Amino acid sequence: MKPSNLLIASVSLVFAMATGYGQPDEKAVAITEAIHKNITSKSDVKDAAQMKEYSVTIPGSEEKFTMAPIAAGEFTMGSPDSEPGHKPEEGPQHTAKISPFWMGKHLVTWNEYELFMLPEEEKKTRAAHKTDAEADKVADAIARPSQPYVDMTFGMGRDGFPALSMTQHAASQYCKWLSAKTGQFYRLPTEAEWEYACRAGTKTAYFFGNDPSKLDEYAWCAKNCGGATKKVGQKKPNPWGLYDMHGLLWQWTLDQQVPYTKDAQTDPWVKPTKPYPHATRGGSWQDEPEILRSAARRGSDPMWKVQDPQLPKSIWYFTDAQFVGFRIVRPLAVPPAKEIHHYWHSGVENGD
Repeated sequence: MKPSNLLIASVSLVFAMATGYGQPDEKAVAITEAIHKNITSKSDVKDAAQMKEYSVTIPGSEEKFTMAPIAAGEFTMGSPDSEPGHKPEEGPQHTAKISPFWMGKHLVTWNEYELFMLPEEEKKTRAAHKTDAEADKVADAIARPSQPYVDMTFGMGRDGFPALSMTQHAASQYCKWLSAKTGQFYRLPTEAEWEYACRAGTKTAYFFGNDPSKLDEYAWCAKNCGGATKKVGQKKPNPWGLYDMHGLLWQWTLDQQVPYTKDAQTDPWVKPTKPYPHATRGGSWQDEPEILRSAARRGSDPMWKVQDPQLPKSIWYFTDAQFVGFRIVRPLAVPPAKEIHHYWHSGVENGD
């Protein structure tokens, strides 16, 4: 029997890592190509009509996540000047057309993220569960976060609580690792995808309307969280079945945060050209209600890691950002390997 392309690629990667052959970027590209071959060989949904909600248990573990289908559509992105709490960076409003994708119903939890963050523990867990040895070889070749100096939950909870304080690069590498493990393409959402999914067909300040007094039913914020994060999925979801789109944690997107233009766009993605700011969305447990609006934006800042004791600063952790996390998306159309690589590697991560 001939060895599979995935196995050949993974063996080459192991050799490269062991010998130091090739530059780090070449290794990363080779890993992406191996993952892409596996993804395209397992493509199971051909068109939007076949898209349904589904759940996946991460191979080698008991941790499960659920993805909700988001139909293609068009919406007005940003907020009008008349909206209470409106900020200049939320305008001008413009039209965005979005292709179909799935989005995680919940933020990524510590239960899921620590499988990536703590590789030695993940290998112990893997030993007790059925898994794909070839996929594991590729996943194990992906760079993992350095061992943190402090408890990254900051005492706020682990089991069922959202993972937090990771950089955008770390979140993207989790997506790459998860794609290698599952054989499906996962990445961070673009700003446009995030706002489209959050609004869920609405045009109001929040997906439930304009009255912030109702926020307690749908979100954790400074007024009701008791000074700490909460478990995911405890509040009501939006009309498309997504939980915690308002509040709990700011959520990473792929985009560089830049001023909007009035031009209509299709699947817009502002590719980063510098380390800061990357756009986050949704507001957090530390924020007042007006900051949780569907159009609200917040850019990342070097001050988010000012207390990091490492020199140079870590590309994996934001020690001072206990208010940022992420959720994943899976586009219906699987892009070419080169494009997938750019989704996972912005090229500016060393300054993140």
